[in-house]
Amino acid sequence: MNESKELLEATIKGLEEKLNSLNLDLKMKQNELEDVNKPEMTSEMFDKITELVEDAMSNTYIEECDLEYSMEFDYDNKVILNDISLQTSNSFADKIMSEIDGHYKIAATSLDKE
Repeated sequence: MNESKELLEATIKGLEEKLNSLNLDLKMKQNELEDVNKPEMTSEMFDKITELVEDAMSNTYIEECDLEYSMEFDYDNKVILNDISLQTSNSFADKIMSEIDGHYKIAATSLDKE
C-alpha cells in the first residue's frame, strides 16, 4: 500500500511538472500570436523614439489651464494640494507627438490607399 501511495505521489509530481512546462509553452505561444501582426522595430528605432519622447517631455511645458486640481484645509488650517491631474491628456500627448513628428518617414499601407 505504501508503494502505491509513493507511486501515485511521484506520478502526480511528474504530471504537475509537465503541466507547468505546458503552461509555460502555452504562454510563449500566446505571446508569439499577439506579436504576429505587430510591425517590427529595431532596437535602434526604439532607442531613438525613447530619446525623442524624453526630450519632448523635458521641452514640453504644462500650462496651468491644462491642469485640474483640488485643494483642502487640514487640521492645522494649512492649505493642501489634494489632487492634481491633466484635464485632457490629449493636449499633452499632442505636444509630445508634435516634437516627435518629422523624425520618421511614415510608410503608406494598403489601408491608407483606400
